[in-house]
Amino acid sequence: MDPLDKAILGSFYLSSLDPSVAALDRLRSRLPLPREIYIEKIQKLVDLGFVEKSDMPSLTFLGRDAFKVVLVGGVFDLIHPGHIHTLKAAKAQGDVLIVVIATTSTAAMIKKDRRIYHDEKLRAELVSSLRLVDLAILGREGTLYETVEHIKPNVIALGYDQAHSEKDIADNCQKRNLNVRVVRLNTPVPGTKSSEIKDYLGESFYRL
Repeated sequence: MDPLDKAILGSFYLSSLDPSVAALDRLRSRLPLPREIYIEKIQKLVDLGFVEKSDMPSLTFLGRDAFKVVLVGGVFDLIHPGHIHTLKAAKAQGDVLIVVIATTSTAAMIKKDRRIYHDEKLRAELVSSLRLVDLAILGREGTLYETVEHIKPNVIALGYDQAHSEKDIADNCQKRNLNVRVVRLNTPVPGTKSSEIKDYLGESFYRL
């Protein structure tokens, strides 16, 4: 499939998750081509059965199957090179990269002695500013699987140091009739962790 066609389909999918930005506006912010080109392309995708034409166009099942969505989750309280390498590796697994930002309450449950320096909305904003990220959203309260059911990714990518079990996640997704491939990513910057950086720099760094 033409990369531009795939990008258009991806923009419709992203706007179904985050309706605050229209699909065409989302697309043109990244690929500033004339509006007429996009309208022509969208009509072609409608004719091919990838997009359902309506007042609010949406993807058909055929359109959704035309690209792969990769989901990555994390706290992202302090963006460092390890995060960037992990996100790049995750994006290479598919076409659309969605990063789920753990809410402050969820992050505290995962690691009880964790100190969170930035609130969840700011963390989501920081990750959204990374160009390789297509969408950063806050995770839903509860288990990981409520969020997975909402996004319906093709791939869940785990960081090298995340405690989740690939098999457990795959099994739980299968129980929910979600066809998801779970992969464990390596990092070329081993040992680069937010907790270690915070310990080294000290709390005073965050009070500047």
